[in-house]
Amino acid sequence: MRRWLVFGAWWLVLSGWWLVSSAGEPEPTRPHFTDIASKSNFAYRTDNNFTGRKYFPQTMCGGVAAFDFDNDGRMDLFFTNGAKLPELEKTDPRFYNCLLRNRGDGTFEDVTARAGLLGKDLGFSFGVAAGDYDNDGFEDLFVCNAGPNVLYHNNGDGTFTDVTARSGIVKPKDVLSVAAAWFDYDNDGKLDLIVSNYTVWTPRTDKICAANGREYYCHPSVYTPVAHRLYHNLGNGRFEDVTESSGFGKELGKGMGVAIADFNGDGYMDVFVANDTMRNFLFINQKNGTFKESAFEWGVAYDESGKAGSSMGADAKDYNNDGWPDLFYNNLKGEIWGLYRNMGGKFFDYASGVSRVSRLSARSSGWSNGFVDYNNDGWKDLYSSNGDIDNMGDTSRQHDTMFENVDGKEFRDVSGLLGADFSHAGFQRGSAFVDLNNDGFEDLVVTSLDEKPRILLNSADNGNHWLLVNTIGRRSNRDGVGAALKLTTASGRTLYNHVTTSDGFMSSSDKRVHFGLGPEKAIASLEIHWPSGIVQTLKKPRADQILTVKEP
Repeated sequence: MRRWLVFGAWWLVLSGWWLVSSAGEPEPTRPHFTDIASKSNFAYRTDNNFTGRKYFPQTMCGGVAAFDFDNDGRMDLFFTNGAKLPELEKTDPRFYNCLLRNRGDGTFEDVTARAGLLGKDLGFSFGVAAGDYDNDGFEDLFVCNAGPNVLYHNNGDGTFTDVTARSGIVKPKDVLSVAAAWFDYDNDGKLDLIVSNYTVWTPRTDKICAANGREYYCHPSVYTPVAHRLYHNLGNGRFEDVTESSGFGKELGKGMGVAIADFNGDGYMDVFVANDTMRNFLFINQKNGTFKESAFEWGVAYDESGKAGSSMGADAKDYNNDGWPDLFYNNLKGEIWGLYRNMGGKFFDYASGVSRVSRLSARSSGWSNGFVDYNNDGWKDLYSSNGDIDNMGDTSRQHDTMFENVDGKEFRDVSGLLGADFSHAGFQRGSAFVDLNNDGFEDLVVTSLDEKPRILLNSADNGNHWLLVNTIGRRSNRDGVGAALKLTTASGRTLYNHVTTSDGFMSSSDKRVHFGLGPEKAIASLEIHWPSGIVQTLKKPRADQILTVKEP
């Protein structure tokens, strides 16, 4: 314990040294995070059923989705959970999944049973993706599992129905699916589905690895890679597996996080998949229903030294405000976290070194992550949920990290300055960014093995302004996923973002598009490029509001 306290003190000093300015300038007020989970009555804990025997799936548990399932204007939370092993069954309530309804007063109500989302028959669950696949105005859920995956249809009355059997979404036998993302790859107005798969696994075939009489989790190299799967939305609740015809079936990987963005600016969404200990994949949309795997050409297959890392979560956003979505993935302690700067839609420049991300991240094992402007200064910062592979002992616990964006050029570690609840040490896994109280500052929800989730409310006390945009498509998919937004302030500053719920690891974030404006309150224009090709411009929208925009 003494060693842990010393390490914690050292970590706080290291994270704060950057804040001393050589010019002696005072540091602006920085928001902090407060965990409000204890104010609500719910039993959910992330339970990977670790009892000493080390089964492969145990390291990946606790996906989270932030979405407004009942359309009351308040974002709700859904969590996935593990199962009893080797039975691979949710044998008792400790393994049930969980839906928390946002009451709007800082508390949440557990409505899982009433909603039909306990998932008793799902086995060990991993990632979750929220999206309105049938354009009926209610967000649906897709849950990844060690057993069969499941598609839940939102009935619009607070309940969900398992429609997997009639949807046509079937995965090959015993394939372990980790994450998924909704996106409209052919711009036909219906959300399609990409599923990130890892390997073929069952409790019967689980490998035992040990040394010196001690068991450890096997290295990923002992597991066989598989294809990630693409499902095309045909409408009427039906999907077609187009993995082979689209080109996804040609590449075998060990999929973890998925990031969706239009990397080359051609109006069609592309797909990045982070692969564990293998080269990463970048599927560039060919606009004809097929994709070309182009990670080598674009420079994101490996790190700068040509090595494959334990790539975990992934996100794609424009962190330097040049109009092109950049790319980030994290990995385990001692490996180089990957930050890639988009060079005009032609290739990526490796930016981990020059941005200081490589040095800042060296001591952390990252799982989920994302670009998030936590302080509303107009620059997207980098968050990572961190934790050791094994949930064993205090010395294995890790803090989450927040790397603050300095003018789009480099990052500084402010993790130790965001409050004790943010600095909680544990075995963090899933995370979602969401404005839970609609105050314009992004909040954070994080799961950790063998713990209740942290529901971290952003203090919002620095005076910076903001805009939150809720897109509603008409010709485009109703969520507006894939719409590209450009905001111009009255002073001429330009900010960029796009509609997606996919970021990090096993998780799904608030679909509403967030802009931090810093001290500026006047907005000159908001330009939206819809997936349908329609370009919509709003003149002088008011700042500090949740703006609902319908596609014309």
